[in-house]
Amino acid sequence: MPCYGNRVHDRSASSGRTSRPALGETASEAGLRRIALQGVTPAELARAVPAVTLEEARRVVAQVHRDEDPRTPSSGVRRGSREAVAVAGWVPELEVKETRASRIDPFVKYALTTADGHVVETVRIPLERSGRFSVCVSSQVGCALACAFCATGRLGLLRNLETWEIVEQVRVVRRGLEGGGRASSSERVHGVVFQGMGEPMANLDRVLAAIDVMSDPSALAIDARAITVCTSGLPSGIRRLAREAPKVRLGMSIGSALADTRRHLMPIERSHSLDEAIAAACEHASLTGLAPMWAVTLLAGVNDGVEHAHALADRVARFRDATGRSPRLSIIPYNAIGPAADGAGDPFARADGDREQAFRDALRDRGVFSHRRYSGGADVDAACGQLAARG
Repeated sequence: MPCYGNRVHDRSASSGRTSRPALGETASEAGLRRIALQGVTPAELARAVPAVTLEEARRVVAQVHRDEDPRTPSSGVRRGSREAVAVAGWVPELEVKETRASRIDPFVKYALTTADGHVVETVRIPLERSGRFSVCVSSQVGCALACAFCATGRLGLLRNLETWEIVEQVRVVRRGLEGGGRASSSERVHGVVFQGMGEPMANLDRVLAAIDVMSDPSALAIDARAITVCTSGLPSGIRRLAREAPKVRLGMSIGSALADTRRHLMPIERSHSLDEAIAAACEHASLTGLAPMWAVTLLAGVNDGVEHAHALADRVARFRDATGRSPRLSIIPYNAIGPAADGAGDPFARADGDREQAFRDALRDRGVFSHRRYSGGADVDAACGQLAARG
C-alpha cells in the first residue's frame, strides 16, 4: 500500500473480489504463470483449469491440503484432469528458517523465508481447550503504518504476501501438530487471527482470498467464525470485510481514545481518524451482528491515565448506543520491542499493575468491562507487537 510521508492512503476497497490478484499465481522458472494450488478454492481451480470439473477440483484441493501430491491417482479424478492440474499448478513452500518454542508457555514462533529471501513470522497460540490452537498469521512483509509500539512498524513495508503465502503459514503450523493437526487428531488448528506482521486491510484482496481457502471444507476447513482480522483502522477495508466475509470477526487497535495521543502512537490517525474507523466498525457490527474486539496496549505514562480510560469508555458507550452491542475490550500489557535502529533504547515501558488496575477500574466505573489479554511467547519475541523477523 502506498505511503507518502506520514499519510496512509486507504486503498483497501479500491477493487472488488472479481479483480483481486489472480488465483495465488506465482511465476515459474520458465516465466509462465502457474497456480499455487494451496491458495485457491475448488471453484477457482475449476474456473482456471476448464478440463477439471468442480467435484474433481474439490478432490484435488483436498489432496493438496492433506499434503498429498495432486498428481497421485485419486478416485473420482480423471487422468486427463490430473495432468491438466500438473501443467497449470504447483505447490510452492515457505522455508522454515527457525522454530522457537517459548520456555514459559505453549507459544511457538515460526520464522519463514519466502522465495525472494524475505522473512515473515507466524505464531502458534494455545487455546483454553487442550489440543486446540489458533495461528497468528502475517499478511505483509513489514508494515507501512509505523505504529510506535510495534516492532514490525520499524521495518517499513517491503511487499504484500500472496494468498498462498498466507495460507501456507497455517499449513506449516498444522504440520507441527500431533497427527498433522487434522480434525480427527488430538491436536488441530481451530482458528486464525490476522494480527502478525503487516496491516491486513492494506492487502485485503489476498486476505479475503486466503480466508476463502481457510474456511473451505475441502481445504483447511476452519470455521469462518473462528477467524479474526485485525486492523489499525482502515475504514473502507472494515466495510468491505463486513460485506464480503460477514462471518469473520473484526479486531481493531485503538492506541488511545484521545486523538493527540493516538496520533503520536499511530500515524494512521492523521489520515483516518478513530472517529472514521469506529463509524466503519459500527457498520460492520450492524451488518454482521458481531461485536468487534478493541485492543489497547497500555504504555506507562503515555496512555494509561484515568483520562484515557474515561475517553475510551465514552467511545464504547457511543458504539453501544449506535449498534446495541458492546465491543470486547482487551487490555494488552506492553511487550518490549528493543532499541531503535539509531541505538536509542526501547521507547516505552509496561504500565505497572496499579496503573493498569486503576485504568480498568475507571472503565468499570463507567459501565465498561475489559479483560487483560495474555500475550505469550515474549521470551522468543512472539508476543503482541514483537514480530520483526529478528529470528
